[in-house]
Amino acid sequence: MREYGPGLEVFMNYKMVVYILGWILKIESVLLLVPCLTALIYRESAGWFFLLAAGLALVLGFAMTIRKPKNTRVYAREGFVVVALAWLVMSLVGAIPFTLCGDIPSYLDAVFETVSGFTTTGSSVLPAVENLNHCSLIWRSFTHWVGGMGIFVFMLAVVPLLGGSTFNLLKAESPGPVVGKFVPRIRDTAAILYGIYIAITVVECALLTIFGMPFFEAACHTFGTVGTGGFGVKNDSYMSYSPALQNITTFFMIACGINFQFYFYILAKKFKQAVKMTEVRAYICIIVAAIAVITINLRGYYGTFEETLRHAAFQVGTIITTTGYATTDFDLWPTLSKNILVTLMIIGACAGSTGGGMKIQRLVISIKTIKKELDNIIHPRYVKKIQFDGQSVAHETVRSTNVFVAIYFMIFMGTVLLISVDGQDFTTTFTAVAATLNNIGPGLAAVGPTCNFAFFSPFSKCVLIFNMLAGRLELFPVLLLMSPASWKKYN
Repeated sequence: MREYGPGLEVFMNYKMVVYILGWILKIESVLLLVPCLTALIYRESAGWFFLLAAGLALVLGFAMTIRKPKNTRVYAREGFVVVALAWLVMSLVGAIPFTLCGDIPSYLDAVFETVSGFTTTGSSVLPAVENLNHCSLIWRSFTHWVGGMGIFVFMLAVVPLLGGSTFNLLKAESPGPVVGKFVPRIRDTAAILYGIYIAITVVECALLTIFGMPFFEAACHTFGTVGTGGFGVKNDSYMSYSPALQNITTFFMIACGINFQFYFYILAKKFKQAVKMTEVRAYICIIVAAIAVITINLRGYYGTFEETLRHAAFQVGTIITTTGYATTDFDLWPTLSKNILVTLMIIGACAGSTGGGMKIQRLVISIKTIKKELDNIIHPRYVKKIQFDGQSVAHETVRSTNVFVAIYFMIFMGTVLLISVDGQDFTTTFTAVAATLNNIGPGLAAVGPTCNFAFFSPFSKCVLIFNMLAGRLELFPVLLLMSPASWKKYN
């Protein structure tokens, strides 16, 4: 029998898993009141279906939390499994009103859309989003905002649930190879994260409204931007909005792709620590370099240098942060520019941000690991540890980074093969997987910024749903959920 913590844990703590899922459903029931209120304002009957889903979630949630388990410990295994289950359950419940109100008649398509929302992917099966009810539009975008920071981060900020064992939940949900505490208490860390998150949301929504965007559209696009999701209210995404609105959104997309610890350092007046953040500096350098190369490559494509630079900056920002908005059909760009965007899809944003992808932090650690191995070949007796932000990177972090990269490419190529059965061209198939696994939204060719994912078969949609969940939860929670060993007792 293996020892975990102060006691001996033989079986998975099923009662605690059910209890946490119950709380998640109760929280979702409250979140579903947002589209209900929207339906009331716009006098839409579809709001009753969102209210029905909220009631269902509330009843199930109360039934699952009637009795709090005596053992409230959440070990690493329970943490990863319950996080994966929670995101799946929230998506299944959140999809119900879409089908009931008729906006998305197919329940599988509704699940695809909802998973895409919560995972901040932004890939859509809808050919005409402008035909949706206001309550459906706000729910699509609001799922981005909820999923961007993470539902467990929100839960830990407001619910005194698990005492000292909450770190395993935060670790399982937070994007990036390292999860740290800003302050000693996890609940205070979660509260700080959401405080920063809400402040950014309010500022962007206010600016978009001031510069001419209707408030409803500003709210939807703010949820999509701050959550780096990409669902909008128009079929042309951001193409018909003014340059000023496009520039504001570019700034906030890039800002939300930065590790939120950077903002904590700024608020705490720890400016030296903020400036020394290797990942943030690398992130900015990659963005500047990509914008410069694409701007040069696009000379002649647009009327003025300002327009060219604006489109280049917007698309670089939207792709590296995995937001997914578009001001132009970048599928028509030169090959070099498109290849740069595909590369940015895989790299992704910073760890500890709302963005997806492999994360800048993993890229930097991998490059440093390669350099270390080359140095060891040349100087076998030379001992050197990998440094990150002035500190030695633990062997555990390096190992987990290497394992993540290996699993990432295995899933990437495996799912490319699986959806190839639909017979689409290579560019469509490859970028559909890149767009979903990295939580980006649009790809190229048939899944480009002016297209959608409706044509995929039900099997391929299920594969892409798996990709979206796996990408948002950093692979391991979803894989552990599917592993029989996770549900067996310890030897």
